[in-house]
Amino acid sequence: MKKLKALIVMCLAAAMLVGCGSGSVANDTYVFSSELDIKNLDSSDADDGMSFNAMHACIDGLMGLDEEGNITGAIAEKYDVSGDQKTYTFYLRENANWANGDPVTADDFIYAWQRILKNNGNYAYMLGSDAASIKGVDEILAKMGSQKELTDDDFANMGVTAKDDKTLVVELTKPVSYFDELMTFPCYYPINQKFCEEKGDQYAKNADNVLSNGAFIMTDWQPGKQATFEKNDNYWNADAVKIQNLVMNLVQDPQTAATSFGNGETDFAPINSELVDQYKNDESYVSFNEGYLFYLEINEKNTDLANNKIRQAISMAIDRDDLANNILKDGSKAAAGFVPRELSVSPTGSDFRDDAGNYDVTTYNLQKAQQLFAEGLKEIGKDSITVRLTYGTDESPMDQMAEYLQNALTKLDGFNVEMVATTKQDRIYNKMANGDFDIACTRWGPDYGDPTTYLNLLLDGNSNNYGKYYSEDYEEVMAKVSTEADATTRWQYMIDAEKIIMEDLPNIPVFEKGTSALENQKVSGLVHRPVGVPYTFTYVEKAE
Repeated sequence: MKKLKALIVMCLAAAMLVGCGSGSVANDTYVFSSELDIKNLDSSDADDGMSFNAMHACIDGLMGLDEEGNITGAIAEKYDVSGDQKTYTFYLRENANWANGDPVTADDFIYAWQRILKNNGNYAYMLGSDAASIKGVDEILAKMGSQKELTDDDFANMGVTAKDDKTLVVELTKPVSYFDELMTFPCYYPINQKFCEEKGDQYAKNADNVLSNGAFIMTDWQPGKQATFEKNDNYWNADAVKIQNLVMNLVQDPQTAATSFGNGETDFAPINSELVDQYKNDESYVSFNEGYLFYLEINEKNTDLANNKIRQAISMAIDRDDLANNILKDGSKAAAGFVPRELSVSPTGSDFRDDAGNYDVTTYNLQKAQQLFAEGLKEIGKDSITVRLTYGTDESPMDQMAEYLQNALTKLDGFNVEMVATTKQDRIYNKMANGDFDIACTRWGPDYGDPTTYLNLLLDGNSNNYGKYYSEDYEEVMAKVSTEADATTRWQYMIDAEKIIMEDLPNIPVFEKGTSALENQKVSGLVHRPVGVPYTFTYVEKAE
């Protein structure tokens, strides 16, 4: 996690904003530019970082972050944990209210958590044993998977109850050491039932249909252009909020964002690899770990790619350092395993990547790759293979990754690549979901700070296991991870689990994404974490 210090006092060229006429400087307004769009403000369904940023600006969960990015109480003022670590009792703040005046209650959380299951939301699985391990949820998920209709009885057995309006009791099937951190993630946010049902299918589709209980209230949202927020004066922690207006400029070309930054019109401007050399010596330039792992997912049904030597050859034909340092140039780093750096630490304080080490298959060696590929071709009885490489063109920097991989893999004699360019939505929810791919360029951002946020992706039945990988050995080790109470032993099991998948290579890690940006040095308090919601705007403050 990292607390960012930000940028140059800016002029907001929009008279509609409070305190800022055309051409004037607004010290009470913070402008954040992004290459990405806000796609969904429904916590039951959203699954992308920019949507998380926007939701987090106006909605608090049980837990949140302090000024230093540490986990702290949000809607929950405090909580108790039972001796067996399987029952959490959250005590909600008496002064936590929705923007319409309704108090935030325990039932708001129960309604939201049941709703994500009923709607089969993208993160519904995180309520089950893949993450929170809430009692009764695995049974609900299994019934959903069998296409059976859910009933009230199914949810009656779910381990979430309201002891009273301000006391929420959550029962787990096993201890979850990172449970408090999970409660900062958007899929666990509360929803005001009355408001949601009044809005129907328009809930969270525009600014008027989003109800805040957080630091800001959304005042306008123009998809693909801009979202604006104003300070919520009735926020339980309003004294911590120093700015009056928050502006998110969406789908901004990096050059446009950099120009706006130079003109004092934005406070945060992400830049791409083409601009890094131009700005890297500027005092406003920063780079940091974004948290995403970019990797290749292999379709297990492709008989050519089922050969392990061919998979090793693919991995060793990629010069990850060259891609990160000379092509991306944005602070990205070569991946050394499937669990990235700076994600989690052991009981003794060491980083997982340091304890697990680096794998030889992630080291560039074209000669060895060619040897392995030739041996693999001989084993499958072919002189060459043709592989479709599927990628989304709207997922920066996926284009650069895909083009680099095409060039790298075709250096192997007999390896032919067909490029399949599409969108992120089509890549994931059509092609990958239906098994219509050979190799897919994809990515994953950690939802919480534990290696299982990556390792669970390759479990049998995980909804994100699009390649349909299955290993009995892996399942057995991950079952031990799931049930082991001793933190040191559990840590070693996770190292063992990663070793299995780095030998099988169902997913081939390529690089850990970095971000380069220009930041206003007169701004402080922007909290960035490479885990969960990327940015917290609550504590942003501008110096005079």
